[in-house]
Amino acid sequence: MPASNMPIPEGPDAARLDWDDLRYLLAVARGSSLSAAARVLRVTHSTVLRRVEAMEAKLAVRLFERLRTGYVCTEAGESLRRAAEQCETLIAQAEREIVGGDTRLTGHVRVTTAHVVAMYLLPAALATFHAHHSQIEVEVRTARARVDLARREADVAIRMSADVPDTLVGRQLGQVRIRVYGWHAAPCLATIKPQSLLPLEALTRDFPWIGFDGQDRSYDRWVDTHVPSQVVVARADHFPSATALIKTGMGISILPEFVASDVPGLRALSEPIPALQSPLWMLTHVDLRNTARVRAFMHIAGNALEAALK
Repeated sequence: MPASNMPIPEGPDAARLDWDDLRYLLAVARGSSLSAAARVLRVTHSTVLRRVEAMEAKLAVRLFERLRTGYVCTEAGESLRRAAEQCETLIAQAEREIVGGDTRLTGHVRVTTAHVVAMYLLPAALATFHAHHSQIEVEVRTARARVDLARREADVAIRMSADVPDTLVGRQLGQVRIRVYGWHAAPCLATIKPQSLLPLEALTRDFPWIGFDGQDRSYDRWVDTHVPSQVVVARADHFPSATALIKTGMGISILPEFVASDVPGLRALSEPIPALQSPLWMLTHVDLRNTARVRAFMHIAGNALEAALK
Protein backbone atom coordinates (compact mmCIF):
# COMPACT_ATOMS: atom_id res chain seq x y z
CA MET A 1 0.00 0.00 0.00
CA PRO A 2 1.58 3.38 -0.94
CA ALA A 3 2.24 5.69 1.99
CA SER A 4 -0.20 8.24 0.57
CA ASN A 5 -3.03 5.68 0.73
CA MET A 6 -2.38 4.60 4.30
CA PRO A 7 -5.12 5.48 6.77
CA ILE A 8 -4.31 8.60 8.80
CA PRO A 9 -3.96 7.70 12.49
CA GLU A 10 -6.36 9.41 14.82
CA GLY A 11 -6.16 10.37 18.48
CA PRO A 12 -3.28 11.76 20.58
CA ASP A 13 -1.54 8.35 20.97
CA ALA A 14 -2.28 6.92 17.53
CA ALA A 15 1.25 7.42 16.16
CA ARG A 16 3.08 6.61 19.39
CA LEU A 17 5.41 3.60 19.21
CA ASP A 18 6.58 1.60 22.20
CA TRP A 19 9.84 -0.29 22.74
CA ASP A 20 8.27 -3.56 21.61
CA ASP A 21 7.49 -1.95 18.24
CA LEU A 22 11.11 -0.83 17.92
CA ARG A 23 12.38 -4.33 18.68
CA TYR A 24 10.49 -5.61 15.66
CA LEU A 25 11.79 -2.81 13.46
CA LEU A 26 15.39 -3.50 14.50
CA ALA A 27 15.05 -7.24 13.92
CA VAL A 28 13.73 -6.74 10.40
CA ALA A 29 16.35 -4.09 9.60
CA ARG A 30 19.18 -6.31 10.81
CA GLY A 31 17.93 -9.51 9.24
CA SER A 32 16.62 -7.94 6.02
CA SER A 33 13.68 -10.34 6.06
CA LEU A 34 10.58 -11.24 8.05
CA SER A 35 11.72 -14.83 8.53
CA ALA A 36 15.12 -13.79 9.94
CA ALA A 37 13.42 -11.37 12.33
CA ALA A 38 10.95 -14.08 13.36
CA ARG A 39 13.80 -16.42 14.31
CA VAL A 40 15.48 -13.77 16.44
CA LEU A 41 12.25 -12.70 18.13
CA ARG A 42 10.95 -16.28 18.41
CA VAL A 43 7.61 -15.47 16.87
CA THR A 44 5.93 -16.39 13.60
CA HIS A 45 6.56 -14.81 10.22
CA SER A 46 2.98 -13.50 10.16
CA THR A 47 3.41 -11.85 13.56
CA VAL A 48 6.39 -9.86 12.31
CA LEU A 49 4.52 -8.82 9.17
CA ARG A 50 1.53 -7.74 11.23
CA ARG A 51 3.69 -5.65 13.58
CA VAL A 52 5.55 -3.95 10.72
CA GLU A 53 2.30 -3.09 8.95
CA ALA A 54 0.83 -1.78 12.20
CA MET A 55 3.84 0.51 12.72
CA GLU A 56 3.57 1.83 9.20
CA ALA A 57 -0.14 2.45 9.69
CA LYS A 58 0.49 4.27 12.97
CA LEU A 59 3.04 6.57 11.39
CA ALA A 60 1.37 6.79 7.97
CA VAL A 61 4.73 6.23 6.32
CA ARG A 62 6.53 3.35 4.66
CA LEU A 63 9.38 2.05 6.86
CA PHE A 64 10.72 -0.67 4.54
CA GLU A 65 11.09 -1.17 0.82
CA ARG A 66 10.09 -4.74 -0.10
CA LEU A 67 12.79 -5.77 -2.60
CA ARG A 68 13.70 -9.13 -4.08
CA THR A 69 16.88 -9.05 -2.02
CA GLY A 70 14.96 -8.42 1.18
CA TYR A 71 13.56 -5.66 3.36
CA VAL A 72 15.52 -2.38 3.16
CA CYS A 73 14.84 0.65 5.36
CA THR A 74 13.36 3.69 3.70
CA GLU A 75 14.65 7.11 4.76
CA ALA A 76 11.99 7.20 7.47
CA GLY A 77 12.78 3.63 8.50
CA GLU A 78 16.50 4.37 8.70
CA SER A 79 15.85 7.38 10.92
CA LEU A 80 13.70 5.26 13.22
CA ARG A 81 16.28 2.45 13.19
CA ARG A 82 19.00 4.80 14.44
CA ALA A 83 16.75 6.06 17.21
CA ALA A 84 15.77 2.50 18.11
CA GLU A 85 19.43 1.45 18.41
CA GLN A 86 20.07 4.33 20.79
CA CYS A 87 17.09 3.24 22.88
CA GLU A 88 18.30 -0.36 22.80
CA THR A 89 21.73 0.66 24.10
CA LEU A 90 20.25 2.68 26.97
CA ILE A 91 17.74 -0.01 27.93
CA ALA A 92 20.40 -2.75 27.83
CA GLN A 93 22.70 -0.63 29.99
CA ALA A 94 19.94 -0.05 32.53
CA GLU A 95 19.09 -3.76 32.56
CA ARG A 96 22.73 -4.73 33.10
CA GLU A 97 23.05 -2.28 35.99
CA ILE A 98 19.89 -3.64 37.63
CA VAL A 99 20.69 -7.30 37.02
CA GLY A 100 24.33 -6.74 37.97
CA GLY A 101 23.31 -6.01 41.54
CA ASP A 102 21.00 -9.01 41.83
CA THR A 103 22.07 -11.24 44.74
CA ARG A 104 19.38 -13.91 44.29
CA LEU A 105 20.33 -17.45 43.31
CA THR A 106 17.11 -17.86 41.36
CA GLY A 107 15.90 -16.86 37.92
CA HIS A 108 17.40 -17.44 34.47
CA VAL A 109 20.88 -17.59 32.99
CA ARG A 110 21.04 -17.38 29.19
CA VAL A 111 24.08 -19.06 27.68
CA THR A 112 25.25 -18.79 24.09
CA THR A 113 27.80 -21.13 22.55
CA ALA A 114 28.70 -23.09 19.44
CA HIS A 115 26.49 -25.99 18.44
CA VAL A 116 29.28 -28.55 18.97
CA VAL A 117 29.94 -27.30 22.51
CA ALA A 118 26.22 -27.40 23.34
CA MET A 119 25.93 -30.98 22.09
CA TYR A 120 29.08 -32.67 23.38
CA LEU A 121 30.74 -30.60 26.11
CA LEU A 122 28.14 -28.51 27.93
CA PRO A 123 25.42 -31.03 28.99
CA ALA A 124 27.44 -32.65 31.79
CA ALA A 125 28.46 -29.23 33.12
CA LEU A 126 24.80 -28.14 33.13
CA ALA A 127 23.84 -31.24 35.09
CA THR A 128 26.54 -30.43 37.66
CA PHE A 129 25.31 -26.86 37.95
CA HIS A 130 21.68 -27.97 38.31
CA ALA A 131 22.65 -30.28 41.16
CA HIS A 132 23.94 -27.24 43.06
CA HIS A 133 21.35 -24.63 42.00
CA SER A 134 18.08 -26.21 40.97
CA GLN A 135 16.28 -22.85 41.32
CA ILE A 136 18.25 -21.33 38.43
CA GLU A 137 16.99 -22.15 34.94
CA VAL A 138 19.66 -22.23 32.24
CA GLU A 139 18.68 -21.45 28.65
CA VAL A 140 21.21 -22.49 26.00
CA ARG A 141 21.20 -20.81 22.60
CA THR A 142 23.36 -21.77 19.66
CA ALA A 143 23.91 -19.38 16.80
CA ARG A 144 26.44 -19.00 14.02
CA ALA A 145 26.32 -15.22 14.29
CA ARG A 146 28.10 -13.88 17.35
CA VAL A 147 25.62 -12.93 20.08
CA ASP A 148 26.02 -9.46 21.58
CA LEU A 149 26.20 -9.58 25.38
CA ALA A 150 26.11 -5.78 25.57
CA ARG A 151 22.58 -5.90 24.13
CA ARG A 152 21.57 -8.53 26.73
CA GLU A 153 21.12 -11.16 24.01
CA ALA A 154 22.74 -13.56 26.50
CA ASP A 155 24.26 -13.47 29.98
CA VAL A 156 27.18 -15.84 29.42
CA ALA A 157 29.11 -16.77 26.28
CA ILE A 158 31.24 -19.90 25.89
CA ARG A 159 33.51 -19.27 22.91
CA MET A 160 36.30 -21.04 21.09
CA SER A 161 38.34 -17.98 20.25
CA ALA A 162 41.64 -16.25 20.89
CA ASP A 163 39.98 -12.82 20.71
CA VAL A 164 38.12 -11.49 23.77
CA PRO A 165 36.37 -8.08 23.54
CA ASP A 166 37.37 -5.51 26.15
CA THR A 167 33.77 -5.23 27.37
CA LEU A 168 33.71 -8.89 28.46
CA VAL A 169 35.29 -10.55 31.49
CA GLY A 170 35.73 -14.20 32.38
CA ARG A 171 38.16 -17.06 32.36
CA GLN A 172 39.96 -19.31 29.95
CA LEU A 173 38.80 -22.87 30.57
CA GLY A 174 41.48 -24.68 28.63
CA GLN A 175 42.50 -25.54 25.09
CA VAL A 176 40.31 -27.17 22.46
CA ARG A 177 42.53 -29.64 20.62
CA ILE A 178 41.55 -30.97 17.21
CA ARG A 179 42.70 -34.22 15.58
CA VAL A 180 41.82 -36.30 12.55
CA TYR A 181 39.29 -39.02 13.41
CA GLY A 182 37.69 -41.97 11.69
CA TRP A 183 35.11 -44.60 12.61
CA HIS A 184 36.66 -47.70 14.15
CA ALA A 185 34.91 -50.02 11.67
CA ALA A 186 35.38 -47.87 8.56
CA PRO A 187 36.57 -49.88 5.53
CA CYS A 188 39.30 -47.32 4.82
CA LEU A 189 40.91 -48.09 8.22
CA ALA A 190 40.88 -51.88 7.88
CA THR A 191 44.64 -52.12 7.23
CA ILE A 192 45.66 -49.57 9.90
CA LYS A 193 46.92 -51.01 13.17
CA PRO A 194 44.80 -50.12 16.22
CA GLN A 195 46.04 -47.09 18.18
CA SER A 196 48.49 -46.13 15.45
CA LEU A 197 48.70 -42.46 14.42
CA LEU A 198 49.61 -41.42 10.90
CA PRO A 199 51.31 -38.31 9.49
CA LEU A 200 48.92 -35.62 8.27
CA GLU A 201 50.45 -35.81 4.81
CA ALA A 202 49.41 -39.45 4.46
CA LEU A 203 45.97 -38.88 5.98
CA THR A 204 45.12 -36.01 3.64
CA ARG A 205 46.42 -37.87 0.58
CA ASP A 206 45.40 -41.51 0.97
CA PHE A 207 41.97 -41.48 2.64
CA PRO A 208 38.44 -40.33 1.75
CA TRP A 209 37.46 -37.16 3.60
CA ILE A 210 34.42 -35.45 5.02
CA GLY A 211 34.97 -31.78 4.21
CA PHE A 212 33.10 -28.67 5.30
CA ASP A 213 30.86 -26.31 3.40
CA GLY A 214 33.33 -23.51 2.84
CA GLN A 215 32.40 -21.02 5.54
CA ASP A 216 35.15 -18.73 6.76
CA ARG A 217 36.12 -20.72 9.84
CA SER A 218 39.60 -21.88 10.78
CA TYR A 219 38.81 -25.55 10.23
CA ASP A 220 37.08 -24.86 6.88
CA ARG A 221 40.23 -23.06 5.75
CA TRP A 222 42.49 -25.82 7.04
CA VAL A 223 40.64 -28.56 5.17
CA ASP A 224 40.45 -26.48 1.99
CA THR A 225 44.20 -25.87 2.19
CA HIS A 226 45.42 -29.35 3.16
CA VAL A 227 42.90 -31.82 1.73
CA PRO A 228 42.77 -32.28 -2.08
CA SER A 229 39.24 -31.81 -3.40
CA GLN A 230 39.36 -35.15 -5.21
CA VAL A 231 39.43 -37.10 -1.93
CA VAL A 232 36.46 -35.21 -0.41
CA VAL A 233 33.44 -37.52 -0.60
CA ALA A 234 30.95 -35.37 1.34
CA ARG A 235 30.72 -32.02 3.11
CA ALA A 236 29.15 -31.05 6.42
CA ASP A 237 28.06 -27.69 7.79
CA HIS A 238 29.59 -28.14 11.27
CA PHE A 239 31.29 -30.67 13.55
CA PRO A 240 28.13 -32.51 14.74
CA SER A 241 27.01 -33.27 11.19
CA ALA A 242 30.59 -34.23 10.27
CA THR A 243 30.54 -36.65 13.21
CA ALA A 244 27.37 -38.28 11.89
CA LEU A 245 29.00 -38.75 8.47
CA ILE A 246 32.20 -40.16 9.96
CA LYS A 247 30.12 -42.75 11.85
CA THR A 248 28.87 -44.14 8.55
CA GLY A 249 32.45 -45.14 7.71
CA MET A 250 32.48 -43.20 4.44
CA GLY A 251 35.41 -40.97 5.34
CA ILE A 252 37.62 -39.30 7.95
CA SER A 253 37.72 -35.70 9.16
CA ILE A 254 38.88 -33.33 11.88
CA LEU A 255 37.01 -33.08 15.19
CA PRO A 256 37.62 -31.61 18.65
CA GLU A 257 38.91 -34.14 21.17
CA PHE A 258 35.91 -33.51 23.43
CA VAL A 259 33.63 -34.83 20.68
CA ALA A 260 35.56 -38.09 20.46
CA SER A 261 35.49 -38.54 24.23
CA ASP A 262 31.68 -38.36 24.07
CA VAL A 263 31.25 -40.65 21.03
CA PRO A 264 32.53 -44.21 21.57
CA GLY A 265 33.81 -45.69 18.33
CA LEU A 266 35.62 -42.65 17.03
CA ARG A 267 39.29 -43.41 16.50
CA ALA A 268 42.08 -40.81 16.62
CA LEU A 269 44.28 -41.00 13.53
CA SER A 270 46.63 -38.05 14.14
CA GLU A 271 48.29 -36.05 16.87
CA PRO A 272 46.54 -32.78 17.80
CA ILE A 273 46.94 -30.23 15.00
CA PRO A 274 48.69 -27.12 16.44
CA ALA A 275 47.25 -24.75 13.82
CA LEU A 276 43.70 -25.63 14.89
CA GLN A 277 44.15 -25.44 18.65
CA SER A 278 41.98 -22.77 20.25
CA PRO A 279 41.30 -21.53 23.80
CA LEU A 280 37.82 -21.99 25.22
CA TRP A 281 36.54 -18.99 27.16
CA MET A 282 33.59 -18.45 29.47
CA LEU A 283 32.65 -14.76 29.35
CA THR A 284 30.08 -12.31 30.62
CA HIS A 285 29.58 -8.57 30.32
CA VAL A 286 31.52 -6.54 32.87
CA ASP A 287 28.23 -5.16 34.28
CA LEU A 288 26.94 -8.70 35.03
CA ARG A 289 30.00 -10.15 36.72
CA ASN A 290 28.59 -9.59 40.23
CA THR A 291 25.14 -11.01 39.48
CA ALA A 292 24.83 -13.94 41.88
CA ARG A 293 23.39 -16.48 39.45
CA VAL A 294 25.85 -15.53 36.69
CA ARG A 295 28.79 -15.73 39.10
CA ALA A 296 27.59 -19.12 40.38
CA PHE A 297 27.20 -20.47 36.84
CA MET A 298 30.62 -19.29 35.76
CA HIS A 299 32.22 -20.87 38.82
CA ILE A 300 30.48 -24.27 38.90
CA ALA A 301 29.88 -24.89 35.21
CA GLY A 302 33.25 -23.33 34.41
CA ASN A 303 35.06 -25.73 36.74
CA ALA A 304 33.21 -28.68 35.18
CA LEU A 305 34.13 -27.59 31.65
CA GLU A 306 37.74 -26.97 32.67
CA ALA A 307 37.98 -30.52 34.05
CA ALA A 308 36.44 -31.97 30.87
CA LEU A 309 39.08 -30.32 28.70
CA LYS A 310 42.06 -31.74 30.61
